[in-house]
Amino acid sequence: MAILGNLIARSLQLRKKFNLPVASPETYQKYTLRQLLDRGQYTLFGKHYGFGSMLSKEIDLATKFRTTVPVHTYDDMYNQWWHLCQEGKENVCWPGKVKYFALSSGTSESASKHIPVTQDMIKSIKKVGFKQLYSMANYKIPPVAFEKGILMLGGTTSLFEKGEYYEGDMSGISAKNMPKWMSSLLYKPGQKISKRTKWEDRIRLIVLNAKNWDVGIVCGVPAWVQIVLERVIKHHGVKDIHEIWPNLSVYIHGGVAMDPYRESFKRILGKKMTYIETYMASEGSFGFQARPGGGIKLVLNAGIFFEFIPFTSDHFDEDGNIKPNPKTFMVHEVKQDVEYAVLLSTCSGAWRYLIGDVIKFTDAKEYEIAIVGRTKQFLSMCGEHLSVDNMNRAIETVSTHLGITIREFTVAGFPEDNRFAHKWYLGCDDANANPEQIKTLIDEALCKLNDDYEVERTSALKEIYVEILPSKTFIDYLRFKGKYGAMNKFPRVLKGKQLDDWTAYLEKSKVIG
Repeated sequence: MAILGNLIARSLQLRKKFNLPVASPETYQKYTLRQLLDRGQYTLFGKHYGFGSMLSKEIDLATKFRTTVPVHTYDDMYNQWWHLCQEGKENVCWPGKVKYFALSSGTSESASKHIPVTQDMIKSIKKVGFKQLYSMANYKIPPVAFEKGILMLGGTTSLFEKGEYYEGDMSGISAKNMPKWMSSLLYKPGQKISKRTKWEDRIRLIVLNAKNWDVGIVCGVPAWVQIVLERVIKHHGVKDIHEIWPNLSVYIHGGVAMDPYRESFKRILGKKMTYIETYMASEGSFGFQARPGGGIKLVLNAGIFFEFIPFTSDHFDEDGNIKPNPKTFMVHEVKQDVEYAVLLSTCSGAWRYLIGDVIKFTDAKEYEIAIVGRTKQFLSMCGEHLSVDNMNRAIETVSTHLGITIREFTVAGFPEDNRFAHKWYLGCDDANANPEQIKTLIDEALCKLNDDYEVERTSALKEIYVEILPSKTFIDYLRFKGKYGAMNKFPRVLKGKQLDDWTAYLEKSKVIG
């Protein structure tokens, strides 16, 4: 394995010395769209929308595609098309039969979504993974890190047979299809442990085996990675994780923003780490942080065609539902620091699919983005336009200023005395955490970050409240909802039935406790 790691490290440095030819973002995306339409023209979806006719004419293909094919939500795609794949039908939205369905572990609906995963999508994910590996030459990562194990904290690799197809976590599908040399030499916790269906069993075995491994890179959702590392530290009676894994140098994270967790991570580390953000979902792998200090660089030539819809009241209603016929922009048409909802057309048979993420371009020329929220996860009861990005940064401010660890949080809004209020639920176990002090810091931070919020705090947004809960409350609730595991995230904003379920759970827990 040391030889392999050495080869990887040397190849990265060698690659950095060459200036490889790069096409423009527009060229990459137009070529990708043409490839997708060419492959999809003989499917039921492609015939329905006339892909073949689009390809046979001298037209602006992107414009024709956008004016012919409507925007689809998950329910649109599943109810009209994807359910046929589950019934064993071929050539529905992509050539051939769909062998895998990823069970989305998102933060919204309680029922899992079934996302088709084709062999072309698996190839796309591998391609993006290798591109990310090459980009690590831009970081000052010790070569020894590439000689060590890569701990991937994802879903189980056990897939469940459902007649014509298999279903499971996307991370598990990816791990099951990773190159054999990587699986046998570098991948931790290894296929034997990863096949365990219960997340708690996988954690227990990871903790027990931690001292037998030499881990250089960790990948996973911040909240769950933190839980696992803390349990390793506690079980083995050490001060920090680097006493167990001295060569741990890189943390590749995604799923939620890292900002609220940075302070708490510092307390479990003995050395500095390189943090690299990725953009992955059940629908595919879309990009990664390719340089220190940069945003997430979208990968534009891996079988995914991107469109961007301004996240404004012109295109979305107050609940985050998309309005008919939205105006969309390609990657070369976007503006910096404007919030956009993301549309995908992919080599898994998603077509003009609203994935639910809201992003902004931090560097439009380099097509680098930051994920700032979800279309259904924002607060704007009275025009305060509070995004998840605002919330994350406010929590980071509190954690840094007070030196406390806030493991999880969520926010709800409600009417109060003919005006409105916000309530913050914080998962924090620090005895000295003061709700009033935290409230003041959150309020001040949001007023600085968000002009609309600052204005509404003097008028319609009457009050904010802070309730501090044991951090395990959030994990226990996920377990109660059947969403306990490495790929599940707690929603940052609670509305409607989600809020009702949460408050009912808290009331019941207090009665029981």
